[in-house]
Amino acid sequence: MTARLAVDIGGTFTDIALEREGERWTAKVLTTPAAPERGVLEGVRAVLGKAGLGPADIALLIHGTTLATNAIIERKGARTALLTTEGFRDVLALGNESRYDQYDLNIELPRPLVPRRWRLPVPERLDNTGRVLLPLDEEAVARQVAFLRAEGVESVAIGFLHAFVNPAHERRAAEILRALWPEVPVSLSSEVSPEMREWERFSTTVANAYVQPLMARYLGRLEAGLREMGLGCPLFLMLSGGGLTTLETAARFPIRLVESGPAGGAIFSAHVARQRGFDRVLSFDMGGTTAKVCLIDHYRPQASRSFEVARVGRFKKGSGLPLRIPVIEMVEIGAGGGSIAAVDGMGRIQVGPESAGADPGPACYGRGGERPTVTDANLLLGRYDPARFAGGALRLDPARARDALAAEVGGRLGLSAEMAALGVVEVVDENMANAARVHAIESGKGFEGRTLIAFGGGGPVHGYRVAEKIGVRRILVPTGAGVGSAIGFLRAPVAYEVVRSLYQRLAGFDLAAVNALLAEMAREAREVVARGAFDAELAESRLAYMRYVGQGHEIPVALPARDLAVADVAAIRARYDEEYARFYDRPVPGSDVEVLSFAVTVATESEPVEPVAEVYDAPAPPPSRRQAVRDTASGEVADWPVYDRDAVPPGATLPGPCIIAEAETSTLVGPGWSCRMDGMGYLELTQEGAR
Repeated sequence: MTARLAVDIGGTFTDIALEREGERWTAKVLTTPAAPERGVLEGVRAVLGKAGLGPADIALLIHGTTLATNAIIERKGARTALLTTEGFRDVLALGNESRYDQYDLNIELPRPLVPRRWRLPVPERLDNTGRVLLPLDEEAVARQVAFLRAEGVESVAIGFLHAFVNPAHERRAAEILRALWPEVPVSLSSEVSPEMREWERFSTTVANAYVQPLMARYLGRLEAGLREMGLGCPLFLMLSGGGLTTLETAARFPIRLVESGPAGGAIFSAHVARQRGFDRVLSFDMGGTTAKVCLIDHYRPQASRSFEVARVGRFKKGSGLPLRIPVIEMVEIGAGGGSIAAVDGMGRIQVGPESAGADPGPACYGRGGERPTVTDANLLLGRYDPARFAGGALRLDPARARDALAAEVGGRLGLSAEMAALGVVEVVDENMANAARVHAIESGKGFEGRTLIAFGGGGPVHGYRVAEKIGVRRILVPTGAGVGSAIGFLRAPVAYEVVRSLYQRLAGFDLAAVNALLAEMAREAREVVARGAFDAELAESRLAYMRYVGQGHEIPVALPARDLAVADVAAIRARYDEEYARFYDRPVPGSDVEVLSFAVTVATESEPVEPVAEVYDAPAPPPSRRQAVRDTASGEVADWPVYDRDAVPPGATLPGPCIIAEAETSTLVGPGWSCRMDGMGYLELTQEGAR
C-alpha cells in the first residue's frame, strides 16, 4: 500500500500526517509566516524521518492552508481592479444596502477590496435572459486596460451584468485584456461564481482576483520545493466545501480554499463519528489562532453556499465581505492558544481575536512575545509539561508566562498571576461555549444527546469545560487529535461542485433546458475530478436552490442524479414543501415555487469504515507522574495524575481528575468525569450520571 501525506498550515503550527498500511506518523512545526513553504518542507522532512520513508515513497500529498483567508483579512493581496458594466461600478460599495446593526449610527461597513479608482465601467449590457441589449465596446476595454497598466494593477476581475446567463461579453473582454497584457491574472465572474445577485458575484470574483497572484506564487514555490526534495507525487488542495481538487484548479480559483483547514477538521470529525456510530456530534477544533465549531448530523457536516470573511463587526452576520462558494458551515472565533489576553477599559478580561501567532508567539515560547496568551495561562495552571509541549519540539518558559500575565492582567485587576490565568481560561472557555450555543440556535438544533469530538492542539485541553457549559456529557478524543485537520484531509474525497443559475418556475418547468444544463454541469465536474480520481468510483449529487415566489432567500432541495422526467416535477415540489416545513414549521399552500440555481457535485466514493471493536475491561496503568493543576471550575490546586496515552491499554478506565499526555496535545479529564480507552485507541470521556 502506498503512503499518503497531508499538510495543514495554521496560524501558529503547521501540522503533518503520514499514513501507510494502517500506520500513522505525525509532526507539528511552527508556521513560517514570511515563507509558509519553509515550514511545510521542514515538517515533511521531520515526518519522513519518523516513518523511515523517502520522498519517493509518497504517492499523494494533500494540502490545506489559511493563506487566502489571511491575505483578505490583513489586506495583503494583489492590487486588484474590476471591469464592470457601465453604471454598476459602485455595486461593491453599495452591497445590498442592509445594515448588520440598524441602531448603530456610526456603523462601519466592510471596505471593498477594490478602490473606486480601479472599478472601471465598460459600455455593454445583457438582459436577464442573456440577450444582448448593448454590444461590448471593445475600444473602451482597451482604453481601460491601458489605464490599469499605468496604475500598476496586479490582477483584474471582470464582472458584467447577467454574465451568469451569457458569458460572451466577459470572455471577449478577457481575450482583449490577455492580448494587450498577457502576464496579468484574470478572474471572470461567469467562471468564479456564475450565480445571480451582483454584489455576491462581484465580491467573490474580486476576492478570487485579490488572492490569485499570492496563491499562485506560493503554490509554485511549494511545488518546486517538494519536487527538489524528491516528491514527484500529485499534489491536491483541500476545498472549503470538504472535497479535494487539483493544483491547477486551486491556482485558478484560490477563493475556494479560504476555509480549507477547518473543512479538514469537520471531515475528520465526520469520519470518527461514523467509526463510532455517533450520528449527532459537535466538532470542536481549537488550534493556535482560532476555535471552530461544526454540527454534524448523520455523519455529514452542515454545508452552505455562502460565507463571510473579514467581518468588521465581531461575530455579526452581514459585517463581512460575502463569498458565494461551497463551504462547510461552522462558526469560527478568535479563541486559540495564541489568542492574546488583556483587560479592557471596564476592567474585564478580554481574550482574542488578536493572536500572537507563531512569530513571536506566546510569551512562554521565548521568541520575543511579551503579551499573555491562552497558552501562557494553561501553562501557569499546570495543564502543560514545559518540556513536552508540541512533542518536545518547543520548550516552554513558565517564568515568562507568569511575568506576562502579572503585568497585563493580574496587575491591573489586583490578582496573582495564577488567578489571572484562571480568569483568562474561563473567559476563553465561555467564549467558545457561547459561540457553540449561537451556532446551534441559528441552525435550529440543540446539544442534547450529542457527543463532542475534541481535537486540534487545544481542543482536548479545553473540551471538558466547554462541554460542561453547553450541557454535553460525552467527549471523544481520537488518536492524532493534535493534527486532526491534516488527518481529515486524508479522509476527504476528490470532489468538485459546479453551480449555475437558471430561473425556473415549477408551474412552467422547462425540462429540456434544465436537463441540458445539469448534463453540462456534470460533465464539467467529472472532468475536474477525473484528473485525481485514480479510476475510483464516482458519485454524483444534484441540488436545486428553491423558494416560494416573492421570497428573498432559497433553500436547497435534492434532485435525482439523472435526467428529470415530467413526474419528477411534482415530487420536487413535495420535497421542497417538506424541507420548508422542516425549517419554518409549515409550508405555504397555493404558492408557486421558483428555482434560482442548480448545483452538481461529483466526488469519489468514500472508503468503507470499519466499526470499532468491542474490548474487555483492562486495568489502568500507574500514572507516569503527578502535576499540580488548578481546576478552572473551583479554583482549587491539586496533584493530578498524568498518564502517557501510549501506555494506556484498550478497555482501561481512568477516573478524573487526570491528564492524558501525548506528543501533540493533552487531554484533561476534569473532576466528575472519567475516561475509557476504546478499541480504536480513542479516549471516551463521560460525565458522572451520563447514560
